[in-house]
Amino acid sequence: MLLTEYFVGVVKVIEEYSKTHLITDSGLSIDCRTEKIGIIKGKVTFTNDSSLFFTEYLDLRYKVEKLTYAFHYQQKDGKLIFRYDNANHKPQLKFVSHKHVSTGEIIQSGIPELSDIFEEIMNYLL
Repeated sequence: MLLTEYFVGVVKVIEEYSKTHLITDSGLSIDCRTEKIGIIKGKVTFTNDSSLFFTEYLDLRYKVEKLTYAFHYQQKDGKLIFRYDNANHKPQLKFVSHKHVSTGEIIQSGIPELSDIFEEIMNYLL
């Protein structure tokens, strides 16, 4: 799979959830390092002025591999609702893929797909 093909998939996910009329604005960028390695960044704003910021550093040479990722969903005032990422922490966590929740807790999670994130946001909004 080429990075541009993956990017088209991201656009389709956002377009599909835009049909709910809960998205007011979105912006995406792609930084191709090669045809199969690069960074996709985006911001999506919802009707309650909450925002999703996401970054995926991808290696698609052999399979879809998210080298690093962050899906950060916050309220209008910047207060965290949730964030999925695989960033290193100090002290180190016992797991790589994790989720930060609004209480400040960090829990183990799988590597999410953008559609999973939108499902969680839709549940939050509705």
